[in-house]
Amino acid sequence: MLEVRNLHAYYGKSHILQGVDFTVGDKEIVSILGRNGVGRSTTLKTIMGEPKPHGEILFKNRSIAGLKPYQIARRGIGYVPEERAIFPTLTVQQNLLLGIKPGTKARRWGLEDSWRVFPRLRERAEAPGSVLSGGEQQMLTICRTLMGDPDLIMIDEPTEGLAPQIVELIGDLLTEIARRGISILLVEQRLVIALRISHRLYVMGHGRMVFEGSPSRLAANADIRREWLEV
Repeated sequence: MLEVRNLHAYYGKSHILQGVDFTVGDKEIVSILGRNGVGRSTTLKTIMGEPKPHGEILFKNRSIAGLKPYQIARRGIGYVPEERAIFPTLTVQQNLLLGIKPGTKARRWGLEDSWRVFPRLRERAEAPGSVLSGGEQQMLTICRTLMGDPDLIMIDEPTEGLAPQIVELIGDLLTEIARRGISILLVEQRLVIALRISHRLYVMGHGRMVFEGSPSRLAANADIRREWLEV
């Protein structure tokens, strides 16, 4: 589905990504773990075209490196940024409807799916986005991205700052997304949830991948966790 080879990225003169390599397969949940500041969020942003990528990014066997963000989205990649980026003056339902791409007919995710998975969104359908809690906003932005029927959805830190009950809901949602045939690239800080839902994991350090393997392999590797994940 997605293949990244020798990816480099810069902010000004700062060399952030220093030869990143990884893959995401069909219907697969892949998590990128690591401490703050190692380049995880920059990896997602670079795949979406900002900052400019240097290296290979193949999506469904076609290069997307150098395309504009809207062109990449139209190819079938959805992106949920860490800051959520909902429209605060629009209602919950209006935010969701904005996620629909023109010309999309048979979608794997619609309004009723959002209402069913997160009944609280249905209750607040006519409320403006500005009055939602942090957890509700996170639910909204994930569902809005799914309304565009992506083949791959990239999600940056979806559980940050949320209550444990909401974290569990989001974990269950991600598992259901993969069951519907949508691949997931997840940047996550919580090791427990990443180990529970991921098919494969990467650990990033100093702008490159330092580990790749299954959840069970990472759970058994205390040296990697100590050196690259634990504070």
